[in-house]
Amino acid sequence: MHIDALQEHILQRLERDGEIPLARQIYIILSDLILSGELSAGVKLPASRSLATDCGVSRNTIMFAYEQLLAEGYVISQTGSGTFVSDTVPVADWSHEESALKEKSPMTEHQRYLSKRGSELVSSAQASAEQWQPFVSGVPDISLFPKDIWLRLLRKHWQQATPAMLSYAHGAGYLPLRQALIERLRLARSVNGTADQVLMISGLHNAISLIAQLLIDPGMTVWMENPGYWGAATVLKMAGANIVPIAIDEEGLAPTPEQIAQPPKLIFVTPSHQYPLGHVMSLARRRMLLDYANAHDAWIIEDDYDSEFRFAGLPIASLQGLDSYQKVIYLGTFSKTLFPGMRLGYMVLPENLVDYFAIGLSEKYRDGRLLEQAVLADFMVEGHYAAHVRRSRLRYAKRSVLLREAINEQLGPDWVSSNVEAGLHLVIHLPAGTDDVAIARAAKAAGIMVRPLSRYYLGEPSRAGVLLGYANVPDELIKPRFAQLARIIRSELRA
Repeated sequence: MHIDALQEHILQRLERDGEIPLARQIYIILSDLILSGELSAGVKLPASRSLATDCGVSRNTIMFAYEQLLAEGYVISQTGSGTFVSDTVPVADWSHEESALKEKSPMTEHQRYLSKRGSELVSSAQASAEQWQPFVSGVPDISLFPKDIWLRLLRKHWQQATPAMLSYAHGAGYLPLRQALIERLRLARSVNGTADQVLMISGLHNAISLIAQLLIDPGMTVWMENPGYWGAATVLKMAGANIVPIAIDEEGLAPTPEQIAQPPKLIFVTPSHQYPLGHVMSLARRRMLLDYANAHDAWIIEDDYDSEFRFAGLPIASLQGLDSYQKVIYLGTFSKTLFPGMRLGYMVLPENLVDYFAIGLSEKYRDGRLLEQAVLADFMVEGHYAAHVRRSRLRYAKRSVLLREAINEQLGPDWVSSNVEAGLHLVIHLPAGTDDVAIARAAKAAGIMVRPLSRYYLGEPSRAGVLLGYANVPDELIKPRFAQLARIIRSELRA
């Protein structure tokens, strides 16, 4: 572009009544011309006074535009000589090399943009966008949460919030909450330890990620229950772990002799209510697991994700409570007892790991949310947490019964389903060869969210079934919505 035509080009594009300030518009026009090469390197821009007169704007408007171009490297200013377009052309053109690489190795779109681990994460993603439909598993009834009590406590802490409470958290978290939490865990879950061993963290996935970063190196072996929680497997895979799936039987984790002969560095288990099948790990199997971990210097991650909700019999004690070797890292969450959006979980660590994990948490995640932790501490100390859990347990127990009745009415009393009366979901098993993914897809089209059991297996699935969450389904909807699901299941079985 000849410099004499610059004024006309600016006038054609300038929107005097637009929302964007005139100085910003002129900066954008000039920068576009420079990037496109229409204003080439070395061209002298008109003096600010002259261009302002030609464009009918104030000199300050032009000066502000020039100053922004100068600050971002589009132009250079030479005292006494004027303002000149900078040389912004890259020293080397890499586009040909990039094109050659694309031609050599055809890729899917996500493989083209992502790392190998990122591509694997995206292609195997299982997190659902639907979190509040009939039979979504793992989601509590958020309507039961006592919002008025929480709001009162939140107001109190906001009114007296100190700068320290609103800054980054350093270390293990808010001490009064850790003290209240360990007292409850001692009574409800037979967990051993002190408040110093409790570390507050933003959710289970972050906890597993921190464990992986601090305790294993890429390529080290991790035992995972099979079927098991896909989220834990995903996080550990992303950390570079060598995941070895271990079968589940009625007593819990059941490694083969060949697997036993090759000890892992980490063992991930859900012993009190196996996810997703619902089995309780036997005492004999628990003791064997603890002895094995101690003998081979392995760490056990105990995910106690929904242990507060047991509807019959006495609570199942934690695996951590039996651990005399200090090999168990106990994980818990408030997502099931309060609400998932809180994103607050906790770890009870062996004493010899406490300091390392507090440092690791601060370095890796820079956690905060101390004010919310203070609110939760009061919520627990004043008895509101225990009362809320009791109310929720009664409601979920009733919904569990309603769902089991619906299964009997629609599919018959001999239909196989998980038989442990605990948690927020149950599994109904399907005949071998049934396409549980197709059932889940058809159910979703009808506004019903179930998860296919086959997706919880690492490798080839050995059983088909569907997971049904009942906690967030209103009592009156359980039977009619399951009747819809039963029609879908029968249709698939006839296909």
